[in-house]
Amino acid sequence: MQGHDVLDIRGTTDEGIPDYALWDMAQREERLLITTDKGFVHNREQPHHGILIIRLRQPNRRKIDERVMQAIAQFRAAEWLGLLVVMRDSTQSIWRVSKGENKKDEFSHGFY
Repeated sequence: MQGHDVLDIRGTTDEGIPDYALWDMAQREERLLITTDKGFVHNREQPHHGILIIRLRQPNRRKIDERVMQAIAQFRAAEWLGLLVVMRDSTQSIWRVSKGENKKDEFSHGFY
């Protein structure tokens, strides 16, 4: 990604590590976690550096990359702290944890 410090574990010895280990790694390194694994939505109430989940009906690398770039473009780096974004084919859901509250907004953007 242009202008971003990205750590991609695909194709490395870390590929396939348990979710808890991936979560710990992302938090320790203060990274936004980008994944297609909807299970990470359960971490939204924990302090975190951002979670971006891509959930598409027929995913491929191009479609996933497009949704990632759309989400990244919407928020400044500092805004990802405590933010969970789930990008779907035509909608996105956003949760922001602040002061112990969990707020959700859903937007329809017509992504195609």
